[in-house]
Amino acid sequence: MSRMSDNRRALVVRGGWDGHVPVEATDGFVPFLREQGFQVDISETLDVYADPTALTGLDLIVQCWTMGTATDAQIDGLIGAVRSGTGFAGWHGGIVDSFRSSTRYLQMTGGQFAEHPDNFVDYEVEVVPERAEHPIVVGLPAKWSLHTEQYWMLTDELSDVLATTRFRATADTAWRDDVVVPAVWTRQWGQGRIFVSTVGHKLEDLDHPDVRTLTERGLLWAARQA
Repeated sequence: MSRMSDNRRALVVRGGWDGHVPVEATDGFVPFLREQGFQVDISETLDVYADPTALTGLDLIVQCWTMGTATDAQIDGLIGAVRSGTGFAGWHGGIVDSFRSSTRYLQMTGGQFAEHPDNFVDYEVEVVPERAEHPIVVGLPAKWSLHTEQYWMLTDELSDVLATTRFRATADTAWRDDVVVPAVWTRQWGQGRIFVSTVGHKLEDLDHPDVRTLTERGLLWAARQA
């Protein structure tokens, strides 16, 4: 994706469960955003979501906040910003295992983490063939292999699914048939674009060349369009 301008604003909101190293993980993408012309601000508190001054005019919010609880005012501010055109993007538990008590947040993001059976496993992420020309995944391998947490997601049909992952049924699993779930998707919410990738439990996951490209493209795709 090409650089659009040198005056866009991005807000990185990070915190929550330390196991997803929110500071280190987001720090890995801040230089990229600045290279793409974003002024980047960082918040390590959810209070920023309830601050209209901080949210006004934002082009992109990158969230890495696993679990935690957000107040009604914070959720109102975030959803209002997205509906007005601010992009919203993130990966793994930092976006799909956030604020479980907020049904409106879950509705906006379009997916809720349910489980990662057997913790770290070998699995594949596969680009949906019909979406292979989407700018986020175009040119990426049709599938790539990872050894990390494989997220079993509960989702709806409003999202544009770009890649999936398959949970294999065996004689030892509680599920009796293979289950295919979204691994990467986009979503429109009001005027705002949303990008979600379920990959990114550890820094090594985000450094995987295909995951890195996917995530960088997703951040740019989600940002407010000129």
